[in-house]
Amino acid sequence: QVRLAESGGGLVQAVGSLRLSCAASGLTFSSYAMGWFRQAPGKEREFVAAINWHGSNTKYTDSLKGRFSISRDNAKNTVYLQMNSLKPEDTAVYYCAADRDSGWYPSTVTYEYDYWGHGTQVTVSS
Repeated sequence: QVRLAESGGGLVQAVGSLRLSCAASGLTFSSYAMGWFRQAPGKEREFVAAINWHGSNTKYTDSLKGRFSISRDNAKNTVYLQMNSLKPEDTAVYYCAADRDSGWYPSTVTYEYDYWGHGTQVTVSS
């Protein structure tokens, strides 16, 4: 059974930082692209960042480039999202997801991801 477990969320003040982790089990982690998405109240789930199976290619939503960084450790079956200079508009539930059929470039669309975690809440106060 595939399980993706996010952790590291919480309450942080604006301009602070958080590092989210997503521990995967039940799959061959090194074969999957991994993505982070977020969903704010009343809004659709949106793409944040993704990394290919090898860790050599990443993608970010344009508005987050330079503040967020995705990485992975295949030996630990874990993907990370480093979030710096946080803003109140970054408040959302953050989800990690795994894409089994990715190529060299990771996908940015939700429907291409096969497995999802339950999410971790990030709240940024002003």
